[in-house]
Amino acid sequence: MEDFEEEENDGGASFRRYRTIDLVIWTIIAAVMEAVVTLAASKWFLGEIYFLSSTIAIVSIVMMRWDGFAAIQAVVGGAVYVLCIEGRFDIKQLVIYCVGNCFMLLGLIMLKAIGKEKVRQKFVLTGVYAVTMYVLAQVGRGVVSMVFYGEAPSTIIGFISTDVITLLFTFVVVLISRVPDGIFEDQKHYIIRTDSERRKADGEDYL
Repeated sequence: MEDFEEEENDGGASFRRYRTIDLVIWTIIAAVMEAVVTLAASKWFLGEIYFLSSTIAIVSIVMMRWDGFAAIQAVVGGAVYVLCIEGRFDIKQLVIYCVGNCFMLLGLIMLKAIGKEKVRQKFVLTGVYAVTMYVLAQVGRGVVSMVFYGEAPSTIIGFISTDVITLLFTFVVVLISRVPDGIFEDQKHYIIRTDSERRKADGEDYL
């Protein structure tokens, strides 16, 4: 950890490299999961108005880990969703979902106001965070639809009502992500915490 901190003080090369690799991995996860979940749901709900997307859950987790860098997964997830639903990159839908998904970045206000650790540790706060991210995404898509394409305000209700299964999916996935150590946790905090635990364990072994 000392070497890690020295490198960070010298420009943060080590930490930035770790962050870049992690974000690339999560971007791939976001794209693959969105494709699999969306295509599967299109078969499960054949002829129905309901849709299922994994992007909100992934963005919720990545935002906890890396703050605003979650915009990457928000845009990628939105693009993959549109491709799977439309069968092509429809410009209008791309704008609605990619830009609308970025409204989830407003969830940072909650994380900063309450504190990431409290949100991570408290079951109820984690659930509220997941629901908040869902609402922000749907409101964002609705607002973009109104501003760019003159859709009626009821569009927001349409997004929410046809995506309720995504809410349940997001709620469950985000809560489950609390179980594996370090997944649903700010990564700077995770590195410091695990290093501290390792040092303490080494000290006890020495004694």
